[in-house]
Amino acid sequence: MTKTKEIDAATIQSLTSNGSKLPLMEHFNTIQGEGFFQGHAAYFIRLGGCDVGCVWCDVKESWEINAHPIVDVDKIGQLPLGHKGNIVVVTGGEPALFNLSPLTQAFQKNNLKCHIETSGAYELTGQWDWICVSPKKFKKPIKTVVEKANELKVIVYNHSDFEWGEQYAQLTNKNCKLFLQPEWSVAQKLMPLIIDYVKENPKWQISLQTHKYMNIP
Repeated sequence: MTKTKEIDAATIQSLTSNGSKLPLMEHFNTIQGEGFFQGHAAYFIRLGGCDVGCVWCDVKESWEINAHPIVDVDKIGQLPLGHKGNIVVVTGGEPALFNLSPLTQAFQKNNLKCHIETSGAYELTGQWDWICVSPKKFKKPIKTVVEKANELKVIVYNHSDFEWGEQYAQLTNKNCKLFLQPEWSVAQKLMPLIIDYVKENPKWQISLQTHKYMNIP
């Protein structure tokens, strides 16, 4: 499989132009399963393309930008209409690879709240109502993006992730919500450690992938 990191910036730019077209992997109406808005109705827009390369990624099919149709943002902006929720979550892949200003404009024109889930590895474009930064060791986040985060979600895969996550918690603004989330494949093993850590460090909260327990996308 050809990954985005093997595609040069010029090719990405030619595919997505000025942000008026984006690679759309999938879209669906669901319940936000993670983080601060867990349990809320949300319409997910998943963009193709990622060069972060998390070994435990559960949507590796999103990595290849060429595998997904390039769609006009005006059309993407219409997709959530007809659903009663007003939250749109833009995720990936790594959505911040692209100019997202036209996309957020298209959503906000329809009075939708724009949320983004990003690794923080690229500067953000667009106007966001909620920014979730989930930093990854595979491609470290940019300090200025972490500082803008409304939510920092650290995926705990091994013991060293606690200390690693604290490094980025120190960069967040005072209102940022801090979450520790066990990686799904090792959740049972790590959950007791996360529980004990949050008890001793109550600035953190626990996030679970509740959509997987509910068997929804």
